[in-house]
Amino acid sequence: MPLYSQEQINTIAAKIKHVKFGMFTTVDGDNVLSSRPLTTQQMDNEGNMWFFTSDEAAFTHDLAQHPEVNVSFSNPDEQLYLSVTGQAYLLKDRAKARELWSPLVRAWFPGGLDDPHLAMIRVRIQTAEYWDASASKMKQLVQLAKAAVTGRTAVDMGKHYTICL
Repeated sequence: MPLYSQEQINTIAAKIKHVKFGMFTTVDGDNVLSSRPLTTQQMDNEGNMWFFTSDEAAFTHDLAQHPEVNVSFSNPDEQLYLSVTGQAYLLKDRAKARELWSPLVRAWFPGGLDDPHLAMIRVRIQTAEYWDASASKMKQLVQLAKAAVTGRTAVDMGKHYTICL
C-alpha cells in the first residue's frame, strides 16, 4: 500500500469540498468511456473517495473488469478544475453506508439502508490534477483579448499541478 501525504490528500479534499457533483467516468466492456454525475460522500484520510450507487446501475457491472476511473470536478465561479484518476471498487459495505447516510440519499434508495441494491463505490485515488486559475476574471479577460489581438498564446492564465498518491 503506498504512503500518502496527508497534505496532498487534504489539498484534494479542500478543493472538492464545496463541489456538489463529480463527473464519474468509466470504461465499458467495449472500451467506450461514459460519464455520469455522482455526489462525493466523503474523501477519507487514506486517499479514498466514497460514493453511493445502485448495484443495478449498468456502469457498476463494468468496474470488475475495468476498475480504472476518472472523476472530474469543476466550479467555474471559483476557477476550480480538478481531475482525479484511481481504482474503483463496488462494495456492499453497510457500516460505511450507515456512516455516510443522509436523508437526501433516501431519494435514490427508498428502502433506506435496507435497500437490497444499495452499494458503495470506493475510489482509491492514484493521481489528481488541478488548475489554479486564481487570477481575477478581469485579468484573464485582458489576457485573452491581448492574445486574440496579437495572435499569441494567452499567458499567466493560471498554473497546473499534479499530485501522485
